Amino acid sequence: MEQDSSQIIFAIIFGAILMLLMSGFIVVMVLFHRQRQIKNRQKIDRLTAEYEKTVLSVEKEIREQTLVHVGQELHDNIGQILSLTKLTLRHSDPQRISEAKELVQQAIKEVRSLSKAINLNWAKDIDLKAFIAKELEKIAALDFCKTEFVATDKHFPLEESKKLVLMRMIQECLNNAIKHASPTLISIEIDQSPEKLFISIRDNGLGFDMDKDSDGQGLRNLQTRMNTIGGHIEVKSALGKGTEIQLLLPN
Repeated sequence: MEQDSSQIIFAIIFGAILMLLMSGFIVVMVLFHRQRQIKNRQKIDRLTAEYEKTVLSVEKEIREQTLVHVGQELHDNIGQILSLTKLTLRHSDPQRISEAKELVQQAIKEVRSLSKAINLNWAKDIDLKAFIAKELEKIAALDFCKTEFVATDKHFPLEESKKLVLMRMIQECLNNAIKHASPTLISIEIDQSPEKLFISIRDNGLGFDMDKDSDGQGLRNLQTRMNTIGGHIEVKSALGKGTEIQLLLPN
């Protein structure tokens, strides 16, 4: 009888200890899981903040670049048109008056174009291929070097913010090639598969030593921006063999 009582007491104590251990394990797992949730939330908040910061920075850079362009256009283009209009209106000849009206219409058209350029909402309407083609046309118009653009007939739908970042990165790559590479040809290729959007910016210029310049601020800035939109950048270059920068953005 006493032995049965001892066994029952032992079983109760053992069961209680086992329950305490299980309860403690469950509490530890809950705390661990909650800690992981907090860390994941902090990581998501940090990535979101970096993404928003990058987008704002890109918007600021594009706006500043646009304002410089607007200032030049106001001074060199619209200012000249209005000056010609003023000179034309000094004459009462009907032919001159007609010419003045045409000049005014041209000035109005140019002002509307500049107004559209200042508003960054154009980014959601412009096609990425059209933007790239326009940037290459600017370079070709300066007779700096030849340009080449290879693209499929596909439409490349993108979120407005991601498109802004890509546009600015493409501009940076082109500006770097113009300033540092002295190329005779700059080419851009764009394609999209079910998995990713692929953009290649290539020049046949001076190139650089990847081992010496791999930690350059410019490349780090491009990589950081690509990371914030969930993409990846690959750079290939060698002295005397030009440079290729590939932008890869998952769909």
